[in-house]
This record gives sequence, C-alpha cells and structure tokens, in this order.
Amino acid sequence: MSKFYITTAIPYVNAKPHIGNAMDFLYADITARYQRQQGNEVLFATGADEHGLKIAEKAEEKSISPQELVDSLAPDWQAFIAKAGISNDLFIRTTNPEHKKRVEAIWKNLAAYIYKDSYTGWYCVGCEEYKTDSHVKETNSVCPLHNRKYDEIQEENYFFKLSAFSERLTEAIKSDLLKITPKTRKNEILQLFKEGLEDISVSRPSSKLSWGVPVPGDKSQTMYVWFDAVCNYITILGYPDHANFKDFWPANVQIIGKDILRFHAAIWPAILMGLELPLQEQLYVHGHVSSDGKKMSKSLGNVVDPEEVIDKFGLDAFRYYFARHIPSYDDGDFSWEKYENVYNSELANELGNGVSRVAAMVRKYQSGIIGDVPPSEHDTTRYHEAIEEFRYDRALESVWEQVRGLNQFIEEEKPWQLAKENDPDHLREVLASMCSDLLEIAGLLIPFMPTTASKIQSVFSEGIIRELDGPLFPRSES
Repeated sequence: MSKFYITTAIPYVNAKPHIGNAMDFLYADITARYQRQQGNEVLFATGADEHGLKIAEKAEEKSISPQELVDSLAPDWQAFIAKAGISNDLFIRTTNPEHKKRVEAIWKNLAAYIYKDSYTGWYCVGCEEYKTDSHVKETNSVCPLHNRKYDEIQEENYFFKLSAFSERLTEAIKSDLLKITPKTRKNEILQLFKEGLEDISVSRPSSKLSWGVPVPGDKSQTMYVWFDAVCNYITILGYPDHANFKDFWPANVQIIGKDILRFHAAIWPAILMGLELPLQEQLYVHGHVSSDGKKMSKSLGNVVDPEEVIDKFGLDAFRYYFARHIPSYDDGDFSWEKYENVYNSELANELGNGVSRVAAMVRKYQSGIIGDVPPSEHDTTRYHEAIEEFRYDRALESVWEQVRGLNQFIEEEKPWQLAKENDPDHLREVLASMCSDLLEIAGLLIPFMPTTASKIQSVFSEGIIRELDGPLFPRSES
C-alpha cells in the first residue's frame, strides 16, 4: 500500500461555487476514489481561501468584520462539497490559527529569498495580483474577468526572488521532475520561463490591507493573499513537524484550473525550492467550461449553477456529464439541451434500461436466482491507463463501450427466446454473464458515480436479484 496525497486549489469564499470549482473537486474526487480502490492510503485535501482585499471589501459593504463574513460563508462551501459527493479527508480554512502559524514559519524559512523594496504598478483587486504595463494596455485598463479598473499603486513591499529559480524550474519541468499534464500546459509555462521570471511582491502595507497574515517582525506589512493561500498545501499537513507532512509530502498530484497555472507551476515550486522541499510530483490542469458556446458571464445571464444541475438531474448524472462530456485536456461546453440528451440516451436508456432488463429477466425466468457468476473477461487496461493520465473522458468512454456491449449482447442472445426453447442451462449461463458484466461496470463506475455503482451492486452482488430502491437516475420533476 502506497501513500497518495492529492489537493485541489482552494477557492475564495466570497462568491458561490461555480463550475470551475466543481470540476476541481470532482476530478480530484475521482482520482482519490480510484486510488483508494487500488488499495492506497489516500489523503485528499481541499479548503477555503479566506483572506485578501476582496473579502475585506465585501465585509465592509455588509458592515461586519471580515472574520464574521468568512465564518458565515465557509459552511456554504463545505455544504456544496458534501452535496457534490466529494470524499475529501481534510478541509483547511486559511483563517485557522494553525495555518497562520505555519505560514509565518514558511516566511521565516524563506528569509534568504525575501527582501524589501519600493514598487509602482497596476493592481487588480479581483485577481488579487499586479498586472504588467503591457497587460494593462491590452485590456484598456479594465480587468476583463472582473470588469473593474486597475488601481495604480506606489508602495513599499516585500519581494520574493522568483528570478533566482528560473533555471532550476525550467529543468524540473522539462525533465518531468514536476510533470505537467496535459503537455500543452507544460509548453505554455516553459514559454513563460523563456520570457524571464521577475521577482514578485509578496506583501502589501497593512494600512491598505490588514485582512491577512502579518509579516513576521514587521506588522506594517501583510502577506499577499495568494502567498498565504498556496502555502496551504503543506500547512494542512502540519509543516514542518507533523507526521502527515513527513508521511505525505510531496503531493502526488495537485488539480487546478488553467487560469492559475503560473502560481502552481512557477511560484509555488519556487517557494518549495526555497524551503529545500521536494516539488509536488504532478500538476493536472483542466480547462474551462462555456455555456451554449459562449463564455459564462452574469451580463449574458448564461452562468451555470452546479447546484441547480445537481438538484434537477441528480448527483451522479452531474458527475457523469462533467467527467465524460467535458474534454479532460481542453475546454468544454455545457448546454441544458445536450445535458438532457445525455441523461436520457446514455444514462436512463443505455445503462438504466440495461440494469432493469437484466434484473427483470432473472426474476421472470429464474425466480430471481442468478446462480454462479463467471469472472469478467474484459480487458480494462485502457480504462486504468486513462485514469492514471487524468483522461477521465476516455476512461468513461471505455466503460460505456461495455454498457453498449451489454445491450448488444442482450439483443443477440435473446433470453426470452431461450426461455421459449426450454434451454435452462444456456439461459442461466447467458443471464449470469450479463450480471457479471453489470457488476464489472459498477466496479469501474465507483470513482465516477459511486451512488449508481452501489445501487447496481446491491441488485446483483448477492446471487439473488434485489429490488432497486427507486430509479437508477432520479431527477426532479420541478
């Protein structure tokens, strides 16, 4: 048994969970469940990013303290994670005193790479980061993500010597010491390195940002929210002295969206190098989801609420669509029409009807007794390779080949005809084979659709057909 540590990016709590957050959680959950199936000891961590100017501003709008605001919002995120069926072992809040204490230790241990200097530049509160002059010019001084003008800032901050790690980072990623999947993202970050890495600001004056972790030994400065946030991957393990840190770091994989690639493939590994720690072994970087072919935006009114999708069609249908019909290595698209079609044709018809037909025939022709179930003879190599490569779409595609193969087998063997021909031995053999196929399909679906897998197993696994408690894929009629 091996130890396996997996993390997601931790989202800001100042807004509702969106599809990007849901994909982080879902993909990590699929991998975590799969690794547990393989007998590994898994530690799956996620959490909430609760510092920064966005939180402070929203709290001020509501006339409450930032701590009161995040205390009211964090439970909503934990509730969503539970609703999405996420099997995380740990949940970190960056306002936790233990996290703060360990971030301060990280800062002190990076002292050789941190210095104070004056800075003039453009800052986006929404992104919580500085923007280059060229970026500001290209976007006409307005952040396209947050529809907000950049603030011009002149201040004295602490800086991290990111430039000192440029060559080591390049070599680590080229050699796959830090493996970035897919390769398009690897090439993207290597191109950024060619342009040169500049030192980056890691603090702001406390007079302008007090909501965060104070810089050790200098209360006039507050650590940047992103610096505090990326450190969560080791503070949650109890860096530097807790047993979890010693047992589980480096992370086997960190799952992020493509918009935060720079933080996780350049800045975070450089921090680890500065701490003389091993790098995370792999980054899986997923794409974004559009809605009806257009970028989701509040102004267009096409933002898809993941909770609404779950409420209407059920959790496993949600998990299936986003794992199979959003490309694992690229951007994807959601539409209610396509979702409805997938639900009806692939889930309710192909799998749901397959389960119902086989169970009904065993009940009708054999009084519900399955008999000896033969071992499956399907080659599942492609399925396992796909999950190991974070090709969730391909893994489910291979499962659905078996689902469709089962339905084809039913039509070819025609158990109803065998019953008329009074050939009970062959009929028993055929039905047992079908039950075997469904049990294997259920086993392969455990990481993706755990509730569905459990339902199928409950019907066929005891040698006697058990009644399914409700439809395989329940949906709301409202």
